[in-house]
Parts: sequence; structure tokens; C-alpha cells
Amino acid sequence: MMKFNKISYLLVISLFVSQVVAANTAQENDLTKLKNELLQLKSEYQQKMTQLEEKLAELEETSEETQEEIETLAIDISQQGNQKAANTFNPGIGLILNGRWVNYNDRFNFQLPGFFPAEEIGSGEQGFQIGESELNLKANVDDKFYASATLAFADGVEVEEAYIQTLALDNGFSVKAGRFFSDIGYLNNKHSHTDDFANRPLPYEAFLGGKLSDDGVQVTWLAPTALYWQSGIEFYRGESFPAAGAANSGMGTWTAFSHIGGDIGITQSWRAGFSYVKSKVDQRRTDDGEIFSGDSYLWIADFIYKWAPQGNRTHQELKLQGEYFYRSETGLLSNIEQQNSALDLQQSGWYIESVYRFARQWRVGLRYSQLDSETVTSPFINTLVDSQSHSPKQTALMLDWTNSEYSRVRLQLDHNNLNGNTENVWILQYIAAFGAHGAHSF
Repeated sequence: MMKFNKISYLLVISLFVSQVVAANTAQENDLTKLKNELLQLKSEYQQKMTQLEEKLAELEETSEETQEEIETLAIDISQQGNQKAANTFNPGIGLILNGRWVNYNDRFNFQLPGFFPAEEIGSGEQGFQIGESELNLKANVDDKFYASATLAFADGVEVEEAYIQTLALDNGFSVKAGRFFSDIGYLNNKHSHTDDFANRPLPYEAFLGGKLSDDGVQVTWLAPTALYWQSGIEFYRGESFPAAGAANSGMGTWTAFSHIGGDIGITQSWRAGFSYVKSKVDQRRTDDGEIFSGDSYLWIADFIYKWAPQGNRTHQELKLQGEYFYRSETGLLSNIEQQNSALDLQQSGWYIESVYRFARQWRVGLRYSQLDSETVTSPFINTLVDSQSHSPKQTALMLDWTNSEYSRVRLQLDHNNLNGNTENVWILQYIAAFGAHGAHSF
């Protein structure tokens, strides 16, 4: 009996121990399983967080430029689509205020020796100015045409642009007719409030009077290539500088241009172009009475390069931009005293500028521009069209603060050496946009 009890006791103990061991083993298995589940959950959580962070980074990297490209694409799509009735009677209306304060020495006079002066060039009079403020109206007319009109306000009201443009032509063609900025060069087709400086560089002032705009027709073709490649030709009335008199039966100016560009990875982009302007000049006059009639030939080469880390220009961006101008004018130069001289004049000019965004709202820019012209012969020595063997030069330094895409304040210093005397011009500029405001081009 005693022996049986000992055996029973040992069996009970063995059974108990085995149950405890089994329980511990099961517990360890459960614990391991739970740990594995936690590790898997943690891994999935980390993956999800990584995906969310990447998505957030992508959204943050949707820079202002990308937004402008999206807006431009949206505009293009809307222009290609059917026109809604509401838009026909309710065009987009936008107003740009572009005021400034200008200060310089009283003896300073903006003149470019060797070049016929155009109207409305330079920094204007001292003190406060309303600047070139603009009122724009634009809308799709129907499914075939888009229309835009811009009124400029300075000392008076001027029709700056008023044109229609086709929407539905095939094979990359587009036609524009009315009054509009030419697509030659890089800066010419842009409204001044989109410039990176408070004024245009010297070559634009000397060769185009700030910009080429006239009444005419334009035909462009967008090539079906991987790179952006657009070419076009324009025919103008020829009333605006550098032409004059609307010669050649009201077909005094024609242009041709071609621009190509693309991306280098996701951080860099570029565009380069070549343009030609042929103008028939009928009595282009200076304030001192010099008169030129003849032919004007202008060639322009332009480029722009942009860099931003990962394509995100929100906090950091570098822009490098430049253009070279060469002009040949042949004809007859005369004055109010009926003195004449055959003219065969070669002129050139160039500028290069760089703008760096070093913080989200802050940019700094530096620009240098220069002009060169051959000297004229007697009796026009020491007149406005005589370069007097001097090359006008200008260096501009600017700092601007952009609160949003709708407002900007800019301080600029121009160091001028136009006629052998150095003078500084200070410009404080504000830009405010409200209402419908289209995306800016590249």
C-alpha cells in the first residue's frame, strides 16, 4: 500500500510537472506569437508612416512653379474644351497694381548714346509713381476661340493687349490676332510685373523700347517632340518701335522665332531660343529732330536655366538668364535742317542676370547689361544718335520679399554709367494682384 502510494505520488507529481511545463511552453509560444504580431504591426506601422511621410514630402515639394504649371495645364485644358455659357458672359477679371518710389540725383538723365530713344523707357520721374498697373479681362469666347484684353494705367489708359486666339487647331498649330506682345526673346512676351527686376535691362530699352507690341497676327507650331519646341512667325502693322510709320502697306514688321527647352533630372530645367525681327522704318524721330528711314534687322539669342533641390523651389532656387542682341540698320538719316547722311549702323547689346531664393519669401538678384554702337558721321556727331565712342552700362542689385503669389515688395539699386557719368537710381516697388490671375509662363 505504501509502495502504491509512493508510485501514485510520483505519477501525480510527474503529471503536474508535465502540465506546468506544457503550460509554460504554451505561454512562451503565445508570448513569442504576440511578440511577432507586435513586430509585424510595428513594421506595418513604420511602413505606413514612411508612405505618409513620402506623400507629405511630395505634397510639400509641389512648389509654386509646379502649381503654376498645373494652373497653366488647367487653363490649356479649359481652353480646349467646350465653352460654358456662364464664362461667355462672365470673363475672368484681374487687376495688377505695380506702384513704385524712385530717387536719383537731379542731374541724372536716362539717355542711351548711339541709340534712337523710344518712348517710356528708363525709371521715370522721381518720387511716387502709379507705375504700369494693369486691368485684364479674359475668357473663352466659345469652343473655337479664347480672348484677352489688358489695359495699362500710367499717365493715361493704354490698350496694351487685345487679341483672340484659336483653341481647336490640329497638329500643334495656333493662331493669334489683334494687339499682343511678340514671342521673340525671353522677356518680351511677359508683363512687366512678372519680371525679376523693377525695370527691363538696357538691350530691351534700346532695341525694343522695353517690349515689342503691335497690331498683327501670329502663327505658332508646337512640335510633337519629347523636348518642348515651339516655333512661330508674326506679321505686325509696324507702327511700334523699332519700326515707325506702318510702312509697307501696313505690314511694316515681321518676326520669326524658335524656342526649345526641357528638364535635366528633377532638379534642373532650361530653355534656349533664337529670334529675328525685320522692320521697315518710315521717319523714326528723336526729340532733337533726327529722322531715320530705312530697314532694321534684329537678331536675339536667349537662354534661361533654373535649379531647385528636388524640383522644389519653395525655399531654395537659382535662376540664370541672359540674352544677346545684334542689330543692323541701313537707310537715310536726316535732320530738321534737311541735312542727310547714308546710314549703315551695327549695334549690339547683352545682359546676364542671376536670382537666388535663399528663403521661402526672400530673393536676391544681380544683373549686368551693356550696349555697343558704331559712331555716326557728320553732321550727326554729338547728337542723340552718336555713341561718342561710349558703351552704356548698368548694374542692378535687387532684394524682394514675397508674402504670397499675389503680393511682392522689392528694393532695387541701379548703378548707371550711360554716358560716361556714374549715377545711382533707387527704386522701391510694390506689386499686388487680385481677381483672376493666370499662371506665369516658364
